[in-house]
Amino acid sequence: MRIISGKYRGLKLAEFAGAEIRPTADRVKESLFNILSAHIAGAYVLDLFCGSGNLGIECLSRGAESVCFNDLSADSISVLKKNLSRLKGAENYKVFNLDFSACLARLNGFKDADCNSGAFDLIFIDPPYRLEAGVSALEIIGKNKLLKAGGIAVYERDRSFCGEVAGLEKYDERKYGKTFITFFKNA
Repeated sequence: MRIISGKYRGLKLAEFAGAEIRPTADRVKESLFNILSAHIAGAYVLDLFCGSGNLGIECLSRGAESVCFNDLSADSISVLKKNLSRLKGAENYKVFNLDFSACLARLNGFKDADCNSGAFDLIFIDPPYRLEAGVSALEIIGKNKLLKAGGIAVYERDRSFCGEVAGLEKYDERKYGKTFITFFKNA
């Protein structure tokens, strides 16, 4: 894994060992960030199932105002912190080691310089594929209005998204091999 663009372009990120970890592939990440490029500079970002921090660090590299990283796994947080320690700038970020629902509850109305005012311009939802946590996360995000007007929630999983989420509208979906990226905005 590497940072594709911005001030940390080419930075190689520490990775996980083991078959259970599935970071977003560079090819998928490059396509995703081509789509999102106009929405990153100055953005407040939430990387809800951050793993190694691959997506959130890419946002910092491209000029995001701040990123909130969250993952339940202590191993993920350890790898994330290794990767964050490699950044040379004084970046604004916050790290949470919480279940996704506890993180979203904590961020609902959360105000601080690093994580904005509880609403985000960009939210990445990339849970382990075997879990349905992403749908639950979208429901909480829609219900609590955690996405700013004009903001985007990005959900990565191994199948197309079917159904509806109160408060959010699916407006686009892309397939890259076995990976589906679904885009949501406020309804």
